[in-house]
Amino acid sequence: MPTRTLIEAEELARRLGEPKLRIFDCRFDLARPDSGRRRYEDEHLPGAIYADLNRDLAAPPTGASGRHPLPPRAQLEARMRAWGVHGDSPVVAYDDGNGMYAARLWWLLRWLGHEDVAVLDGGLRRWEQLGLPLDDADAVHPPGDFVARPARMSPVDADAVLAAMDDPSARIVDVRAPERYRGEVEPIDPVAGHVPGARNHPYTTSLDAGNRFLPSAALRAALEASLDGVPAQRTIVMCGSGVTACHTLLALEHAGLPGARLYAGSWSEWCSDPARPVRTGDAP
Repeated sequence: MPTRTLIEAEELARRLGEPKLRIFDCRFDLARPDSGRRRYEDEHLPGAIYADLNRDLAAPPTGASGRHPLPPRAQLEARMRAWGVHGDSPVVAYDDGNGMYAARLWWLLRWLGHEDVAVLDGGLRRWEQLGLPLDDADAVHPPGDFVARPARMSPVDADAVLAAMDDPSARIVDVRAPERYRGEVEPIDPVAGHVPGARNHPYTTSLDAGNRFLPSAALRAALEASLDGVPAQRTIVMCGSGVTACHTLLALEHAGLPGARLYAGSWSEWCSDPARPVRTGDAP
């Protein structure tokens, strides 16, 4: 049975010998973009392939796009084949933080229609805590036969967000930190604040103190409170640049609330156009 959301370190360790299993190391640091690759070269999970957020999991930004635009589907499909991914490959993504970069790869594969993809719960840190094996070999796999299928998750654009702003049957969820949502600080983008009508649900509330996801029932209760009666299928999730929003989309899926959509450009795209409305403070 495909693993569609999370996988435990113990289960992944038991499956390391599977020939079509593909593991992706998604470590990244926005302040030091090359540090993830260097840490991968020092040590990583056996057989893991390094996937760089800027080079592999996003397209180059433009003046009107967000900071991490989606890569073209055909380009990502070809890259999966080059990495050795097959149509029936189990895929696992991990990072060494709270899972937000791994969740980006998870969402991209669901966008390409791949079912069997999961994020390693607790990431590299839990793997190390359990004393599980690491190596430093640069993994190379024969090309795979991966072909994109109809999307299992889909993005929306700024026009869809604009339409949802005043629609009581829709919900916009902003998963940035509360102080960024309120517009008190903005360390990255040129404008502070949030989309009018968006509700704040920080993505970190889906995690426990060890950066593992909360049990699905607890996730569901917290997420349903933010959705406030609106179904997930009518929900748009956004963040700063379309990366951490994938973490909350993963949480929604794991909580049994599928169907929410990603605003891929997120705040960094929204605030690039001065004609788009901005709100500050606690109120949606």
